[in-house]
Amino acid sequence: MRVTLALSTLCENPGRRTGLSTLFPELVAHARRAHPEVSWIVFAGRDAPWPGGDPGVELCRDFPSNEHPVLRLVADHLRVAPEARRRGAAMLLTVGFFPLRCAGLPVAMHVVAVDNPRQGDRMRAAYRRWAVARGLRRAALVIANSSWTRSRLGPVAAPVIVSPEGLRHDLFKPEGPRGAPGAPPRYILWASNLYGYKRIELALAAYAGLAPERRSELPLVVAGGDWAEGRARAEAAARRLGIARDVRFLGWVEDRDLPSLYRGAHAHVLSTSRESFGRSVLEAMACGCPSVIQDLQVLREVAGESAVYVDYADAPLASGALERVCADGALRKSLSESGVERSMRFSFERLARERVGAVLERLQGVEQ
Repeated sequence: MRVTLALSTLCENPGRRTGLSTLFPELVAHARRAHPEVSWIVFAGRDAPWPGGDPGVELCRDFPSNEHPVLRLVADHLRVAPEARRRGAAMLLTVGFFPLRCAGLPVAMHVVAVDNPRQGDRMRAAYRRWAVARGLRRAALVIANSSWTRSRLGPVAAPVIVSPEGLRHDLFKPEGPRGAPGAPPRYILWASNLYGYKRIELALAAYAGLAPERRSELPLVVAGGDWAEGRARAEAAARRLGIARDVRFLGWVEDRDLPSLYRGAHAHVLSTSRESFGRSVLEAMACGCPSVIQDLQVLREVAGESAVYVDYADAPLASGALERVCADGALRKSLSESGVERSMRFSFERLARERVGAVLERLQGVEQ
């Protein structure tokens, strides 16, 4: 049976790429292979990159994306569903909301975060709580990206599936070039946008606890986009800690350079206060890069025994864990090998099979 699904990606800002920027095109591309009978209508921002050439994917660029948040919300809540219905969609896939005007379309709602991690943004936090709560009452299907996220939802009226995020193993793998433009020959890696909740200042404090000889041998490379002056605060913290000459800020690193950046790293650090999944941990594992990461339930769900966990709020403890990974070749080898093996559990093939399969199954139930 042929069916058309609609997907709104307007929540993405083309000027600030996130994990969803990769997930959306990969979901559709792999779904097209797994379910060629399913065609797609994709609502993408006017400047959002999207691969072309698939006749089974119809792009609609009539509405603004999240670089214009108010206009985007108006479009997503009032205009997208009627347009999807007009173009023949049988179901609409969203991220974190159920539209105010659904035009009779059943909605499958992705939930990738429940709380707003950006402290001080009360309006955004209030909207997210309202939108997710409303969606949990009305959606035909809820898709959570981790068991931790699912545990945060509470009672849900619709069926819920837990479908972990995916990875392209043809790109993120241990074999291949190492390093990246601007990176030294050997280094410790931070790979994340500089949001406040990522707490890079705690990672810098842990790094500052290493011996000067170790820091000289292994500079800290910071790869990630700026946000709300996060880079300026991180640079100020590095100066305050006396390690500015040992820290290299690369800024945003293009997706094509990320695998080699992970492969060239001696270790990967992540001091975040919260995550809904932990994509950088999965990417590091797949490339054979050991991780020293904040001890969070969701990160343990991703990495299992293939990472070293620590509370970065305890700087001496975190420094000790980082030094142990830097100095212990056998530990690093063990983490690298087990991480590569564990990363194979996560793929876009699995993601597309699980999510689209559940959507089609739910669609049949709605129609009956």
